Amino acid sequence: MIKHLLSAADLDAPTATLVLDTAEEMASLAAREVKKLPTLRGRTVVNLFYEDSTRTRISFEAAAKRLSADVINFSAKGSSVSKGESLKDTALTLQAMGADAVVVRHPASGAPHRLANWVEGSVVNAGDGTHEHPTQALLDAYTMRSRLGRLAGLNVTIVGDVLHSRVARSNVQLLHTLGAKVTLVAPPTLLPVGVATWPASTSYDLDAVVPGSDVVMMLRVQRERMNQAYFPSEREYSRRYGFDVPRMRRLPEHAIVMHPGPMNRGMEIAPEVADSARSTIVEQVANGVSVRMAVLYLLLGGKS
Repeated sequence: MIKHLLSAADLDAPTATLVLDTAEEMASLAAREVKKLPTLRGRTVVNLFYEDSTRTRISFEAAAKRLSADVINFSAKGSSVSKGESLKDTALTLQAMGADAVVVRHPASGAPHRLANWVEGSVVNAGDGTHEHPTQALLDAYTMRSRLGRLAGLNVTIVGDVLHSRVARSNVQLLHTLGAKVTLVAPPTLLPVGVATWPASTSYDLDAVVPGSDVVMMLRVQRERMNQAYFPSEREYSRRYGFDVPRMRRLPEHAIVMHPGPMNRGMEIAPEVADSARSTIVEQVANGVSVRMAVLYLLLGGKS
């Protein structure tokens, strides 16, 4: 097993499959009365979050605690970071405290890679800038496999703000590694420069792609990262790229609809779609705990 999980590109097909298979075993814990394993007793996991987060931080905290690890939650707000402390000095402080793993979310792309050079423990990228979010890609792949029984050969359509989405980048890489075919659908202004080199096809027409999709993954429009107008209006964006009930009806019968959250209901996804039986949004949150348990176990407890 690898020492760090910084990018979906760190995972080859056997390693990614091992994580998914381990997550399946971890998911069986949820049915038990006592949901804890002693696997990481005596280990310390630090959640180092420089950006606001609800799902990811709580998910990692729950995962570590279910494996009996000691958890330290570090928020940049109200810490020495607000006084000007650098990432390196924070890393050295965590190292001195004996952190076995550091789960980091940072607004700067590449920050987890730098952190991995400064600490002896394992580093898990929980989202860096607009770069990557590998555990989100793993939980998405796990959800697809749980619902559809396979990943190889699936047609996965990822729709929306690809330009600012670390989720899209990680999903494209991991799904390609595991044999799925990915199509990115977005207005031209929301596709990144160099997207032609990604292992995915692109389209500007959502309606043309929907009937052949096994999975439709909607992305949040990240207004907080936008300093200019990328589309004429929210109404226009919703009309062309929002996933509503008529579009859902054109999906194949077995197809599912995903969203990494948080959602802009009514803009990128209609409430009726988000709450439908095809939606896996709540499952993704639950699966996130199992997948992150698997990642922490394999990085820290599963070493041979």
